[in-house]
Amino acid sequence: MLFSYKTINRNGIKQEGEVEAFSMEAAISALQNRGLIISSIKPIEEGDGDILKRIPFFNKVSNREIVILSRQMSTLFEAQVSALKVFKLLGTESENPALKKHLLQIVDDLQSGSSISGALSKHPEVFSNFYINMVKSGEESGHLDQVFSFLADYLDRTYEVSSKAKHALIYPAFIIFTFIAVMVIMFTVIVPKIGLIIKESAQEVPFYTQIVFWVSDFFVAYWMYMVFGLIALIGGLFWYGTTKEGKRWISNARLYIPYVGDLYRKLYLSRFSDNLSTMVLSGIPMLKAIQVTASVIDNEVYKEILEEAEIKIRGGQPLSASLKDNEEIPNILTQMIKVGEETGELGNIMKTMSKFYQREVMAAVDTLVSMIEPIMIVMLGVGVGVLLASVLMPIYNIASGI
Repeated sequence: MLFSYKTINRNGIKQEGEVEAFSMEAAISALQNRGLIISSIKPIEEGDGDILKRIPFFNKVSNREIVILSRQMSTLFEAQVSALKVFKLLGTESENPALKKHLLQIVDDLQSGSSISGALSKHPEVFSNFYINMVKSGEESGHLDQVFSFLADYLDRTYEVSSKAKHALIYPAFIIFTFIAVMVIMFTVIVPKIGLIIKESAQEVPFYTQIVFWVSDFFVAYWMYMVFGLIALIGGLFWYGTTKEGKRWISNARLYIPYVGDLYRKLYLSRFSDNLSTMVLSGIPMLKAIQVTASVIDNEVYKEILEEAEIKIRGGQPLSASLKDNEEIPNILTQMIKVGEETGELGNIMKTMSKFYQREVMAAVDTLVSMIEPIMIVMLGVGVGVLLASVLMPIYNIASGI
C-alpha cells in the first residue's frame, strides 16, 4: 500500500513524497534507512477511481496467476532465495492489486515467525486446502522448489480440463439465450400488432393461432410479474445451492443429466486421480491425501464417497477395497489402484489414470459440442418457424379473401 510522507533530511531540507510498503512500520523503516527524519506519514486511501477494486468480482486472483506465481516461486526457491525475500519480491512486483495485497500480508506473517503453509492458510480464497498441504509437505521434506513446480503443473492441467468443459457450454448457452430473446420480442412486439389486424378482419382464427395470441396477451399483461418471478426464482436457486441439501441435489443432478452427466463423471474422476497422484508422489500420507482430495473435488457425491473411504482406511482397509462398492467409481479405477498398492507404485499409476481421464474429458467435450450445436439450431429454427406459421397463415387467408 502507498503512504504519503513529509520528512527532513540531514541538511535540514524538507521533502514530501510517496513510498510503497506492506505496512506502516515497513514504510517508516524504509525512510529511516535513507537517513530521513519523519515529520508525518499516513496511508493514501483508495480513491473513487479504484472503486471496482473493492467489488469482489473485480478483486480476485485467477487460476492462471496462481500457476505463474507457483512457477516463479519454484525458480526462486531453487536459486536458494529465502522465503521472506521470495514473497516480498513477488508481492512488490505483482500487477494484480488483490494478489499483491495477499502476498504482502504473507510477508508480514513470515516476519512474525509463521511457516509458509501457515501464512498461506490465512488466504483460503487464493490458496486451496490442497495447495496448502502440498506446501506443508515441501516444508517438511525440504523440497519446496519441487513442490511449487508440481503445483504449477497440477494447476495448469486442472485449468485446461475445467476451462475446456466450461467453454464448451458457452455456445449452447448463447443459442438458448438468443432463442428466448427472439421469442420474447415476437410475443411482446410483433404478435400483438399482427393480432390486431387478424381480429379486425372478423374471420375465424385457427386454434393454434389462438394459443399464440393467448401467450402473447399473457406476456404483455404480466411481463413485470414474470421478470420479478424470474429474479426470485434465480435468487431462490442460488440460495438453495448454498445449503447442504441444495449442494447434494445439484451434485446428483450433474451426474445424471443425459450426456452431460458422463462428462462430469470423467471430470471428477480426473480431478480425483490427479489430486491423489500429486499428493502421494509428494510424500503426503494416504489418509491426509484422501481428506484433502475430498475437500477440493467440488462434488458432494464424490466428497461423501471419499469421506467414507477415509473411515474405512482408518479401520485398516486398503484404498481399493474402500472404494470398490461405489457405483460412481469404475471397476477399472479400483483395479488399477489395487495394482498400485500391491506394487508400491500407486502415485505413478494414479498419474496414468489421471491422464487417461483427462483425454476422456476432452473427447467427451468435443462429442457433446458436436451434438448440441445442430440440435440447438434446429430447435431455434423450428420454434421461430411454428410461431411465424401460426401468425402468417391467417394473414394469408385474409389476403386470399380480398
